[in-house]
Amino acid sequence: MIDLLSHWWVWLCAALAIAILELLMPGYIFLGIAVGAAVMALLVALLGPFAAPTLVALFAGVSLVAWLVLRRLFRAPDDQTRYFDEDINK
Repeated sequence: MIDLLSHWWVWLCAALAIAILELLMPGYIFLGIAVGAAVMALLVALLGPFAAPTLVALFAGVSLVAWLVLRRLFRAPDDQTRYFDEDINK
């Protein structure tokens, strides 16, 4: 089972599945993980297979960096929380 991590198409399928999960539950939480899996597919395709612990560590690092970059890109202006004093449905 661990041998599957050394195939690029497994990482690409994981990226697509996680991206679909992001579409079903929006919030930009799974998008960074999907980007991390897509980058891992590219790395495995170009550089060849690595050991499973190395792949998992790289995936975690790339996903964290992608999530932090996306969080900075999609944050609210001036990083302020919006407050409503009255009902917005009126």
